[in-house]
Amino acid sequence: MLNKWFFKHIDNSALIVFRIIFGALCFLETVGAIFTGWIRRTLVEPNFTFNFIGFEWLQPLPGDGMYYYYAIMGVFGLLIMVGYKYRLSMICFTLMWTATYLMQKSSYNNHYYLLILISSLMVFLPANTYASVDAKLNPKLQSYSMPQWCRIVIILQLFIVYTYASIAKLYPDWLDATAMEILMFGKRNYMLVGELLQQKGVQYFLAYGGILFDGLIVPLLLFKPTRKYAFAASIIFHLFNSFVFQIGIFPYLSLAFTLFFFPSEVIQKIFLKKKPHYDASEIIVPNYKPIFLTIFFIYFIIQIGLPLRHHFIASDVLWTEEGHRLSWRMMLRTKRARTTYWIENKANGKRIKVNLRDHLTRKQVRTASAKPDVIWQFSQYLKSHYKSSGMDIGVYVDCQVSVNGKAYQTLVNPDIDIANQPWEVFKHSPWLLPVK
Repeated sequence: MLNKWFFKHIDNSALIVFRIIFGALCFLETVGAIFTGWIRRTLVEPNFTFNFIGFEWLQPLPGDGMYYYYAIMGVFGLLIMVGYKYRLSMICFTLMWTATYLMQKSSYNNHYYLLILISSLMVFLPANTYASVDAKLNPKLQSYSMPQWCRIVIILQLFIVYTYASIAKLYPDWLDATAMEILMFGKRNYMLVGELLQQKGVQYFLAYGGILFDGLIVPLLLFKPTRKYAFAASIIFHLFNSFVFQIGIFPYLSLAFTLFFFPSEVIQKIFLKKKPHYDASEIIVPNYKPIFLTIFFIYFIIQIGLPLRHHFIASDVLWTEEGHRLSWRMMLRTKRARTTYWIENKANGKRIKVNLRDHLTRKQVRTASAKPDVIWQFSQYLKSHYKSSGMDIGVYVDCQVSVNGKAYQTLVNPDIDIANQPWEVFKHSPWLLPVK
């Protein structure tokens, strides 16, 4: 049964077309980061970046280095698109993209994480066996089929992402459209739709539409009678997100995923008219079967488990954000913060207020004012900064936070020296106060 499920060969048209679109989007994402100023704001201007904890050794290249870095990534995107040295290009792009993701959190986005996962999966998929330079240079590589597991891993990954995104929205501020109202308020000046987005009825439609879309889109795309309607809904949903939230390539990448849900004959006739259609349905069990099955189950157990970890941490994830990252908790809430950092000279007990703009960019100030892991990291930075001047300090933080427009409450215990607290990965940090 497993052999038929994973190793039956099916037509590979969807994967071939997806590779071409995926490579083009990777190119556009990296080049766009250069010309929109994202690299300058995020990786060049800051004195330091907030790495993912444990990856402090990953630092932006000095000078104009990050511009060249992204240009090289763009080249790899083009090579993926045309299928030249595909495997090497895919590995290099994945490693470079992952490195930039881990070296900064000020522009954290769940979609960046999704691109890491899809890129990693693409390394192992035979996406260059047709309509590629590799196949032209090496005709023996050419193939019209792929093992069915190539389609399964993409669909299962999407199902996990969308399902957790839907479940995460099932909380009061989303269900009463408060969170959506705040999100849409920032779009009030948008041409044509800005005023419409302020209507309460529209906000309820968007809030519940988001829950239903995320929760049902994969099953509806898999079910033939609803597939066309689900695809139409996907176009509307993702184009709306592209226009309103301006999140780069990701709405278009999401639309590209729908290739794996349509019959291969349809994909082949639309995009690859010269390609013969494969329908032999051979079951070819490879030598790597035990390794594949082991990696498959371990990978997806991790993907299922990571978003659940906040349930085992004694805190409210919406408040403390412990277990928030890597969990598909997308655009769920807004935070405002009034935060003051104090350094205390341990030699004489004198306290000095920290001017955040002396150390951080405007965007980093917002992040270091409301996000607990960044607050902890900035405290470590201050301790190291003053230690280099021969001063042993403690760092105390007065942090008042408002979630979804509610009353400000104290997030960080102001009596605890944050710089001398360990970072807890899988349990609650005691210097974070509970929400009342």
